[in-house]
Amino acid sequence: MDQTTANVQSDTQQEAIVSDQSQPQEQQVDFKSLIPEDYKEEKSLQNFSNMNDFVKSYLHSQKLVGADKIPVPNKLATDEDWNAVYERLGRPETPDGYKYDLPKETKLEESTLKAFSEEAHKLGLLPKQAQGIINYYNSIAEQSEQASLVNEEASRAEAEVELRKEYGPAYDLKIAQARNLATNTLGADFLRNTKLADGSVLGNHPQVVRAFADLASKMSEDSMVQGETPSVMTVKEIDSEIESLTQPGSAYWDKTHINHRKAVSEVQRLYELKNNG
Repeated sequence: MDQTTANVQSDTQQEAIVSDQSQPQEQQVDFKSLIPEDYKEEKSLQNFSNMNDFVKSYLHSQKLVGADKIPVPNKLATDEDWNAVYERLGRPETPDGYKYDLPKETKLEESTLKAFSEEAHKLGLLPKQAQGIINYYNSIAEQSEQASLVNEEASRAEAEVELRKEYGPAYDLKIAQARNLATNTLGADFLRNTKLADGSVLGNHPQVVRAFADLASKMSEDSMVQGETPSVMTVKEIDSEIESLTQPGSAYWDKTHINHRKAVSEVQRLYELKNNG
């Protein structure tokens, strides 16, 4: 190797060394080593492993400085502490501050709304929450009333079928007499508005109607019972009359008896009255 070639190689090696030294070397720094001794045990700093994350967290917290924050009371908080939170959230100052937007035909009475507002205020409910609960219960009340009307009508229909079967042609008379007597003794409003445990109205209950009808029969001469209704036989009375006319040895069975045809005709009339009543 000549001197010239040796010099060239030497220069190339020196340039490579210089070039390599000109590149900055990234140094790995342990973030925790940068924390002052007084703060090394802080739990909030244990989550950081590099400066980049720490700076991001710091900048984010700075943005929250001055924001309107509401502290969450702990298990030792008093009623005053919670009331302060409720007020910050928007609870009315007094129960009267709750205003409800309800339909005109609402089923909730004013006293019910007032009692609910007082309880809602104690619980710290916001107006929107209170409104939602009231809407729900008003809907339930409407459904309950509709169901009650359906049950009442069904009960009335069942009572009518039962009494028509029992009274037959005398149904209208018996009902009129029972109604006259019940109305004059208890009053129409009491009969119409009093509901029994099964949901039926007092004035429509079969046992009540039957009781007044039986009592009316015993007071048949009383004007407050009879009113202007004609006399009509019940099914029981018809059966009793048929039994009397058709007993063994009666004219009904003796074709030679002078009243045979009359007895047969009367029995036939009673059966028709019973079946068509």
